[in-house]
Amino acid sequence: MSVAQTGRQIFHFVMIKPTHYDDDGYPIQWLRSAIPSNTLACLNALAEDAKRREVLGTGVDIRLHTYDETNRRVRPAKIIDMIRREGGRALIGLVGVQSNQFPRAVDLAKPFLDAGLPVCIGGFHISGCIAMLPELPADIKAAQALGIAFFAGEAEERRLDGVLRDAFNGQLKPLYNYMDNLPALTGEPPPFLPRKHVSRTSGSLSSIDLGRGCPYQCSFCTIINVQGRKSRIRSADDLEHIVRENYAEGIKRFFITDDNFARNKDWEPLFDRMIKMRVEEKMNIGFTIQVDTLCHKIPNFIEKATKAGVRRVFIGLENINPDNLIAAKKRQNKITEYREMLQMWRNHGAITYAGYILGFPADTKESIRRDIEIIKRELPLDILEFFFLTPLPGSEDHKILNAKGIWMDPDMNKYDLNHRVSHHGKMSDQEWEEAYRMAWDTFYTPEHINTILRRTCACPVGRPGTTLSTILWFYLMILFEGVHPLEGGALRLKIRRDRRSGMKRENPFVFYAKYWGGTAIKVFQYARVYLRCKAMLTAALKAPDRWTYSDLAIAPPRSDEFEALDLYHQTTGGEAALARKYRDDGVRARSQAADRAAAVEAAE
Repeated sequence: MSVAQTGRQIFHFVMIKPTHYDDDGYPIQWLRSAIPSNTLACLNALAEDAKRREVLGTGVDIRLHTYDETNRRVRPAKIIDMIRREGGRALIGLVGVQSNQFPRAVDLAKPFLDAGLPVCIGGFHISGCIAMLPELPADIKAAQALGIAFFAGEAEERRLDGVLRDAFNGQLKPLYNYMDNLPALTGEPPPFLPRKHVSRTSGSLSSIDLGRGCPYQCSFCTIINVQGRKSRIRSADDLEHIVRENYAEGIKRFFITDDNFARNKDWEPLFDRMIKMRVEEKMNIGFTIQVDTLCHKIPNFIEKATKAGVRRVFIGLENINPDNLIAAKKRQNKITEYREMLQMWRNHGAITYAGYILGFPADTKESIRRDIEIIKRELPLDILEFFFLTPLPGSEDHKILNAKGIWMDPDMNKYDLNHRVSHHGKMSDQEWEEAYRMAWDTFYTPEHINTILRRTCACPVGRPGTTLSTILWFYLMILFEGVHPLEGGALRLKIRRDRRSGMKRENPFVFYAKYWGGTAIKVFQYARVYLRCKAMLTAALKAPDRWTYSDLAIAPPRSDEFEALDLYHQTTGGEAALARKYRDDGVRARSQAADRAAAVEAAE
């Protein structure tokens, strides 16, 4: 209804989570994307709270509009027409904008600015640059010159209220900078998106954050500089409220976006609350979490996680060469713990994903291939996903390269971890790019996919069907779509008129022939790969040795394990890590023996 019909003032808050462009200049969009945006869910919840509290006054009707561009086309002209038709004032918020999404965000902003509507951009690109650079980079300055406002930091503790009031009064500030004052999360409105958003994703899955911040110091990470190194958490009551609100909408699966849930100091009360809902109320809820490689050292962590419904686990493995891990300040990763940790998750029925970064100083094309073969043979991983080592704005790596004036690609659209944006010390640009493609091809061979399926079929609590569908998701995105699986989806959408500014619009006959012909070919290829992998799964399930199958990765620990595995002997860093383990074990054993002797003496 319009202003004339309601007799009330109207304020439109339009929240858009932009995507980014593919190599041909088209927004990466899907009929069904992977998961809903947690940032959009957080902002929507905060805006709903502001609306309930009538922060613009009792006579103002605040209307909220949410768009996730990964699964819904955003048409600025239609949004502008809607605002003019209904009347009132507006704020266009481009939310959760990462570095690779910044060019798209600016392109979306321009039609709104031309229409006289205020635009504000927030997210990791803005926050990271403000946190780590002595001055704003050229792309942000250029956007400022267009009249775009920026929000740095997080919008909880009613900070969004001030932005909405300023926009309503026509006094939007050029910059809202909250980087020096990160908010507490307890009691804040929990993230929530309407069911219509979840229905545009791959399943009944929603994303939530239960904590922000990470205590570690990885040089490639932006989390620690944008969200801080001190964990800020939501309470168990907050979690229950989030789950119940979504459950009422038919949403039963949740991706917990915390960068490292194992370092949330309240992990146990949170798991206990999940367990209570699952066991006492029979709520069929499931979770995906992200953890570090030492999570298994926390007593009862893995046991309670899986009892709480954790079915998938993302693990920051990053590399198996300790020299590379030390160079990236990821000292918390101990390769001597990898096998035990992965086997514990497997024995509790969780599917394991591991991130693996290519391009550390010691890497070469040959060493990358060697290390992947070691992983395939000796570590029981279900999914391995590869990333270019990328100096993301907001990271220490980016800050150092920027200060030294070392070349980095100026096109922020490429900063998606799927493109090379810097040079390597040992590999040429071509070798590094070839190594990235080779890594995917080396891990996801038909033979190794079959091995992964044999392993999960041999596990009494394994989930063979889900494991296969997950493998296919990752494998098909790389094989046929040319995008990283984490930004993948089902059935790619391309709109001819939405091509990146500065790139020529294609002839409709050429565009549609390529798009529809390519889609038909991909569907055929999808079906062919699926049928082949499904046949592997069927054979694994019916194999006479299904329950007795074993290989080196899933075999129980042996007394000579540390001497026999290539994981510890193919690099000098691996040898050094093994020596440290022996030394630490010796010190620990001597300490335990001394404690026992002291106890005996005291008893006597």
